[in-house]
Amino acid sequence: MAKLTKAHKARTGVTEDLLAFNEAIKLVKDNAKAKFDESIEIAVNLGVDPRHADQQVRGVVNLPSGTGRDVRVAVFAKDAKADEAKAAGAEHVGAEDLYEKIAGGFMDFDRVIASPDMMALVGRLGKVLGPRGLMPNPKVGTVTPNVAQAVKDAKGGAVEFRVEKAGIVHAGIGKASFTQDALEANVKAIVDALVRAKPSGAKGTYVKRIALSSTMGPGFKIDPASLGA
Repeated sequence: MAKLTKAHKARTGVTEDLLAFNEAIKLVKDNAKAKFDESIEIAVNLGVDPRHADQQVRGVVNLPSGTGRDVRVAVFAKDAKADEAKAAGAEHVGAEDLYEKIAGGFMDFDRVIASPDMMALVGRLGKVLGPRGLMPNPKVGTVTPNVAQAVKDAKGGAVEFRVEKAGIVHAGIGKASFTQDALEANVKAIVDALVRAKPSGAKGTYVKRIALSSTMGPGFKIDPASLGA
């Protein structure tokens, strides 16, 4: 029989139980014992088949308590729009010059935003940005004439979500240092956003399973009914 590690012995809660979402949050916080501020992630298994166009789930949600992450933003814009993006706090702003940097391997950013007139240029980076989930898209507000607001949203707690091949959505919803109330608000916000994004082709049970975990801690299962899902 394998020996249990010290960290495993210190765990509290039963990972197989189906819990109310506030109980699961408390257990995730209690089990986040690393020497750094662990990130907390939600995984939602949806009753969709992303291979079908009418069962895609994608969107953006503004987490009321923020993400706890320092989001680095790159913006494709020119002239006044570029100045607005810089004033809003974007780390990297440019047009052809930024294109050349990214095409050459520069990837020191977490979000890419573009003004509509820049998309012909940005589109040429599809093979670089697309696989990383960084391609600007008007559906999630990253292609917009209001680049300043998009930068503020990205840095203030806007989280993009997109269903993966297995029908699962993963998203960071905060840090272990967040208060219970702050994490509860974020969990509610993202589940509500997923419910609102239910595609027309989804049949049967939409929100099948929800789990919450920290970077180094165990996962805990949430009863979707406790979130009205």
